[in-house]
This record gives sequence, structure tokens and C-alpha cells, in this order.
Amino acid sequence: MNSVFEEDIKRIISEPVNWEKLRGKSVLVTGASGMIGNYVISTLIGLNRTENMDISISGLLRHPDKLTDEVRNQITIIEQSVTEPVSKDYQFDYVIHTASPASPLIMRTDPVGTIAANVLGVWNTLQSAYHSKADGYLFISSREIYGQPEMGQDVFDEATYGFVDPLDPRSCYPEGKKAAETMCACYRQQYGMNTKAARLAHTYGPGMPVDDGRVQADFFRDVINHRNIVLKSEGTAVRTYTYVSDAVAALFYILLNGDEDEIAYNISSEDAIVSIRQLAETMVNTFPERHLSIEFDIPEKQSNDGTAPFTLGTLSSEKLMSLGWKPRVSLQEGIKRTIKYLEE
Repeated sequence: MNSVFEEDIKRIISEPVNWEKLRGKSVLVTGASGMIGNYVISTLIGLNRTENMDISISGLLRHPDKLTDEVRNQITIIEQSVTEPVSKDYQFDYVIHTASPASPLIMRTDPVGTIAANVLGVWNTLQSAYHSKADGYLFISSREIYGQPEMGQDVFDEATYGFVDPLDPRSCYPEGKKAAETMCACYRQQYGMNTKAARLAHTYGPGMPVDDGRVQADFFRDVINHRNIVLKSEGTAVRTYTYVSDAVAALFYILLNGDEDEIAYNISSEDAIVSIRQLAETMVNTFPERHLSIEFDIPEKQSNDGTAPFTLGTLSSEKLMSLGWKPRVSLQEGIKRTIKYLEE
């Protein structure tokens, strides 16, 4: 196992989460080969190894070959898309639904597939949790559901929202996530299910693809290739970046420590609120020995590259922090760890 990844898993397990709720339980993780899903599954495997938790782990994914042999040998693989119903032969105590298209390139070229994956995926996994009489269901949502803030609105808590244009095909992602959250609320009200939605801000770290078109991925690819970072805009859009081990620890806080009366929780490292240009500057300054710099190549006409159109609006994690969570990894440390992982 990669040394950075292994350290991250140990850090997650050391958090004061109510892990005992998972002892002897059956857990389904969708999107098992993605960055979030792989961290979740590896945490469960780590709990079995170090704490003898006897968790039965199932991973739902389309391409099992993307998993390491070490992971494949310790889980039950369900090879399918989340857009298909999960067989009733499977019974789960907890469902953690991480599967979702996240690449701007996919959102641009396949908006129909993007919204279908989010809406049908949550429907099928909620149905599986319902038939299983599961103890808990966690849906991985997104900061994008908030849209663009209104004038003077700088921070989103879980009860404030901005604007998303439902007729913009790029809204396939945030509108799909919003519909999925509403479905979680409906299952809770109608069937009494313990459903949760985790609204993740921009998450990065080991396991992230560096070719999916997101700016942080482009920047990491430049750094590992010792290339100057090229900005295609002035870089004024503000983002909140959360290191993956902090984000995954937050998921378990929400699922296992969360208030029974609450559905939605923001996940955001509020100490890592930066503009895109500041993110590039931080990456350059973190590796002075590479003698990198920032260049600008701003086209006269901005193209539709599939990235989110929202330029402002950060998330408040006050509700999540009331459960005991706090981010452990600073932006600069997270950048160092990600580069080390990629280069190993």
C-alpha cells in the first residue's frame, strides 16, 4: 500500500467516531474504485484488520480491475452500474453511496448520463437500503447544489441556497444532486429511514484523477511534470479545498455520529478558502526547488469546458464540527501529500 494512503487510513481510524456501530455489520459502498469510495472501503478494511470489527464489505462498481488485489480479496464485488437495481439477494446494514460522474468533461459531453447516474443511482441504492431495513444510508452530495450566491451572500449553511439555472445542461450535475437529496428526505419521511446527505466542497488527494479537466487536477499534473502552471482565466473564482482523509473522516462522523433529526451536512475545510489563482500560487510556493511559475493564457472567448459556472460562495461546516469533526490537513500539507502519492 502506498505510504501516504496508508497514513491517511490510520488517521481516519484514529478519529473519535462511533465505530462500534459497524461491528459485525454489512456495508455497501458504491463507486468503490473512485477516490472517495476507495478511501471508505480501505477504512473499513483497516477497521477489520486493526480492531477486529468483522465488517462484511461489498463494493459496487463497473470496473473491478481498477481495485488493487489487496482490496478485491477482502470485499464482495458487485459488478454493475448504479443505474441498475441492486439485487434483493443482498442485504446491507449501511449503504454509503459515493458513485457519481465528477468530471467536467463528462458533464459537458454526456449531461443525460450524468443526471441519470445521480437520480437513478440514489433511487436504486435507497430501494436496496429500504428492502434491507438498513440502519443508515449516506449519500455523497455536492457544494454545487447551492449554485451561485445572491448579492452579499458569502457563505452557505445547510439552510441557505443560491441560484442554479435548471435549463442549462451543465446543471445536470447540481440538479441531479438536488433531486437525489430530495429523494433521501422523502424516504426518511415516508418510510422512517435514517438517510443522510454529505455536501462535499472541492476534495483532492491520493486517488484523484489528474486528467478529468478540473483545475486542481490540471495544476497537480503540471507540478509532477515540472511545468509552469497556466491559467486560462484571471483565477478569481473562490473555492474551498478539503483533503480527502478529512473528507472521508467527515463522512463517518455524519453516518455514525450524526443527529437523527438532521439530513444534510456540509463538509468544508474553512481554513482552505482560496481563489483559483491563490491555489496555483500555493502549489508553486510549496515546491520552490522546482522553479515553477504561473503563466496566463486567457482566450478572448471563454469556451464551455464543463466546469461549474459558480464563482463565489463557500460552505460553513459549523454543524459538522458540532459532531466533533475538524480538518487535520492544511492546504499546503495536503498538496505535499498528494504530490508525494502521485510521484510514488
